[in-house]
Amino acid sequence: MLLLLLLPMRLQRDLVQARLLPDRVNAERRVLFVCVENAGRSLMAEAIFNAAAPDGWVAESAGTRPAAHPNPRTGRSLEELGLRLPPHAPQSLTPEQMDGAARVVTMGCLDDASCPANLRNRPLTDWALPDPAKLDDAGFRAVRDEIRRRVTALIVEIAGRDSQGLPSRQP
Repeated sequence: MLLLLLLPMRLQRDLVQARLLPDRVNAERRVLFVCVENAGRSLMAEAIFNAAAPDGWVAESAGTRPAAHPNPRTGRSLEELGLRLPPHAPQSLTPEQMDGAARVVTMGCLDDASCPANLRNRPLTDWALPDPAKLDDAGFRAVRDEIRRRVTALIVEIAGRDSQGLPSRQP
């Protein structure tokens, strides 16, 4: 860790991007949204957060059992808000994502069937949202709108804590 402190910030960023150093420099500024398939809820949360993220913050998303492709309604639902799907395919949750996140938000995937034990033992916020893939179009939009409401509240909270100099890490 001392070596990391002695390296110039620009070199640290280059080494992190090359995946030669862990991303501990920027760890305080990342929100991780997690759902089962990373095909709906977490992708919507990532897109909504990144569209209005406070300075220096970014969101990413992952799934405990990722689907092969995003739910087609996810993209259409985001387009209704003037947003696009994140550029990545559904992806598996990694320990590095968990370790590097200042905030972890699960979308309701803390049941025994879909939650790995390492996720349960970490500080996180669970929004306990229903899986919109099982709902009709109106229900899908209702889940999207609730995600937008909660992401907006999270952005306001983070921006307020940043402006007051309070720690941004989850309790």
